[in-house]
Amino acid sequence: MTKFTEKLTADNAVLLLADHQVGLFAAVRDYTVAQLKNNVVALVRAVRELGVPVVATTTAEAMFGPIVPELAAVLPDGVEVIERSAINAWDDPRVVAAVEATGRRKLIAAGVSTEVCLALPAIAATGAGYDVYGVVDASGTFNDTKRATGVLRMQQAGVITVDYSSVVVEMLADNDSPKAHAVYGALGMDFAVLNFQLLEAYGKQA
Repeated sequence: MTKFTEKLTADNAVLLLADHQVGLFAAVRDYTVAQLKNNVVALVRAVRELGVPVVATTTAEAMFGPIVPELAAVLPDGVEVIERSAINAWDDPRVVAAVEATGRRKLIAAGVSTEVCLALPAIAATGAGYDVYGVVDASGTFNDTKRATGVLRMQQAGVITVDYSSVVVEMLADNDSPKAHAVYGALGMDFAVLNFQLLEAYGKQA
């Protein structure tokens, strides 16, 4: 199965965000709210730098609230958050149509909660022929059992589990890329920020 070895690129990927909502964030326990916000916001900022399209969806906002404002603030221009009632985002034809409209077959996905809002559409999209990458640390859930069983179920179904910075760096592909500085800056990884600060300092001395 070549999906496990084919390169993920900025030209073949689309990002699906499912249910990063205020009410659901409040119940997340496997990450702090600050960590989870940092990770998903950094993921979106970085894919924007790479030109990767984004599809965003919420469920039952009257129950779980709107998308967290920090995430809403960094969504690419023109992205409309699709509110749905279906628990599995892939059961909503508008979500599927938005992904299909990109023409891309590698689906990067994140959601709150991990075992439902990420796992269910990730598994369904895998069944529909997409190569799905589940971003575990841009997702969150309510206890360790839910996290472990959600990740295991995805892996059993052929979803590729990843972390938010590694999936972006794979798409960046080359540290000599003119986008590298902006991408690493968007990711907000401490070591990368320090490296660029050193480079800038040495450059000024040269």
